Amino acid sequence: MNYRDFLQKVIYVIINPIIKGMIKIGLTPNIVTALGFVLNCVVAWMFSKAALAFGTDQATAYSFIGWGGALILFAGLFDMMDGRLARLSGKSSVFGALWDSTLDRYSELVTLFGIVLIFVMAGTEWFMMGVVTFLALVGSIMVSYVRARAEGLDIECKVGLMQRPERVVVTAIVAIIAGCTQNLWWLAAGMILIAVLANITAFWRILHCYRELNKDNKQ
Repeated sequence: MNYRDFLQKVIYVIINPIIKGMIKIGLTPNIVTALGFVLNCVVAWMFSKAALAFGTDQATAYSFIGWGGALILFAGLFDMMDGRLARLSGKSSVFGALWDSTLDRYSELVTLFGIVLIFVMAGTEWFMMGVVTFLALVGSIMVSYVRARAEGLDIECKVGLMQRPERVVVTAIVAIIAGCTQNLWWLAAGMILIAVLANITAFWRILHCYRELNKDNKQ
């Protein structure tokens, strides 16, 4: 059992009582998915408020960044709960999988866009970190895109170091630490890590698909 499977089992033990409560009150997986997206939109709003506050009140700016990071973690629970709710309630559907995947991409886009705004507004010395965050955003989307294309070719493609759960955790933790320490370099370090590893993961998956397709051709 790898670390992701172990962590998932631990989290399921924690959230299962919540899931049962959701089933009782009639919440559907698609509603939970939408709620997670709304929370990520709130995160983007908090990051944009942080960006605007940098010129006048840095303490407020870092406070928004820290709380935004904490909210990312909370929103991440919804990302786990919708799938678990679908399985336990017997309401899994093809559309639900599409809805979940689509809103996951939107959530990541709006969150990282908020961080781009932070670096752009924090001062000219941080401008390049805004570019790096954009590269992190590109890598994050391409990781998911390559997997989707691979699955369309009947290739299982889950290889790589920086999948969505890792990206969410890294973004949340560095935002929290940056907010608590009032040091933007923590957020910058997280974006550099995601930019490098997410893009490596995207090309890793392309290479994996190339090998799988060649293996099938040889057979």
